[in-house]
Amino acid sequence: MARVYAPAVWRVNEELFRNAGPNAAAAARVAFRARVYGGESDIDKSGRVLMPAKLREELNLEKQPVWLEAHNDGINVMNRGVLDARMQESDANGAADVEALTSVGLR
Repeated sequence: MARVYAPAVWRVNEELFRNAGPNAAAAARVAFRARVYGGESDIDKSGRVLMPAKLREELNLEKQPVWLEAHNDGINVMNRGVLDARMQESDANGAADVEALTSVGLR
């Protein structure tokens, strides 16, 4: 799954990577993957965001539909396989998840 961020949000992430404290190793790994597969992109005249070719290839996003999910200040980009896996997990845990969240205020 890929994740798309607004520049301001990404700057916050970069600060976290620099000051991760006990999570420094995890931050270094995530930052490394972001540098290898990520990149800046603009929105084209048709309203599309072009993702780096290496990322599209790695995640099998080329020449097929993708699904988008807005979550926690970013947009997750998924191929059909990832979507199906997440749907199975959601289905398997749905009742328990709703019950847990209802106990802390879900309406």
